[in-house]
Amino acid sequence: MNELDKYETKLLQAWEDVHKQGQLTLWIMLALKDGPKYMAQVKEFILRSTKDRINADDKSLYRALRRYHDSELVKFTELPSPGGGPDRKVYGLTTVGSRVLKEFLRHNIVEVFYNSDNRKLIERSL
Repeated sequence: MNELDKYETKLLQAWEDVHKQGQLTLWIMLALKDGPKYMAQVKEFILRSTKDRINADDKSLYRALRRYHDSELVKFTELPSPGGGPDRKVYGLTTVGSRVLKEFLRHNIVEVFYNSDNRKLIERSL
């Protein structure tokens, strides 16, 4: 396959940047579905699961987790820090968060990407 030229690479990068921003909620929710995590563990899960393609900064993750907590999708427990510093928050999904994630996955992933026609189209596009 031919390499992308400079302009095509620029277009791809712009598209991927927008795509990654839109994916952050999904990956945070999947990280917490995997089990309760500190913010740093959420970040590690996302990096590992996306093969280092989505790398959100700490500020963005904390802001998102606070929003999801305010929306009752995420809960947290404060635990003492092992080094004697300030308490650390361990985040997890609420029942509401689990139900919303399940429906999101069903509506937007399973019914769209697992659809045989769409799957064939994607495979033909590679």
